[in-house]
Amino acid sequence: MSEQKKPGKKKPSTSLPLAGIRILAGRARHQAGALSAQLRRLGATVIEIPFIEIRKPRSFKPLDEALRSLGNYDWLILTSVNGVEAMWDRMAKLRLTKTSLAGTRVAAIGPATRQAIEKRGAKVQVVPREYVAESVVHSLKNKVKGKRVLLVRAKVARDVIPNELRQAGARVDVVEAYETVTPESSRRRLQAALENPRRRPNVVTFTSSSTARNFSELLGSPRKGAKKLNGILMASIGPVTSTTLRQLGMRVDIAAKEFTIPGLVQAIGETLAPRGATR
Repeated sequence: MSEQKKPGKKKPSTSLPLAGIRILAGRARHQAGALSAQLRRLGATVIEIPFIEIRKPRSFKPLDEALRSLGNYDWLILTSVNGVEAMWDRMAKLRLTKTSLAGTRVAAIGPATRQAIEKRGAKVQVVPREYVAESVVHSLKNKVKGKRVLLVRAKVARDVIPNELRQAGARVDVVEAYETVTPESSRRRLQAALENPRRRPNVVTFTSSSTARNFSELLGSPRKGAKKLNGILMASIGPVTSTTLRQLGMRVDIAAKEFTIPGLVQAIGETLAPRGATR
């Protein structure tokens, strides 16, 4: 029986499961390394073109005021590694230490965020089973009635957590620690990669709704963008990102079962590699 041909895949020249597969990684430049390294270990050729750029907020005043008052909060919620890095950078500038968190319980949206927090010497009490906002709410809604909650996040984000926790009786303060923007320098690089048959990716990865929205913006008009993506598989890290992709008129061909970078890599491997090759 002949082996079924997979989209855009050349005959592997080695035993590595993703040999011959070109994958476009669109994480922010300083975060692309982990995803790229895991894909390369499976033999993939990785093209790094960032779809998002992390910038400081226009004003640190709301964040600074909240950080100086950390002891007044019962819960601190962090929903990304970017938020952790931005918060601790600001704490250092304000000469605040981890002792500022004494008495404040910490919730992290997923294992990468928890690891970033614990790396800085703080303890994490809650990590939900699924790494999405709805699961954070499910984990906390019975613990926050009458409590003060601080949510540190990006400038633009879904309001599921603050809205639902307020309905559960919490007093929630939301502060901006950073913002994500579309890197204009990526526009030309993306167009060049899509138009060059030797560099054209077989798969594009999306690790957040921001990467999906910014990718769509970099593509241009929806009609032209759809044509440019013919034959390319879209790989999503989780259900929120998948919903955003579909709202933007793009498919979700590969979806991670565990909403993490390793989960995304595993889903790509299981979809494109020869049967059993990634195990």
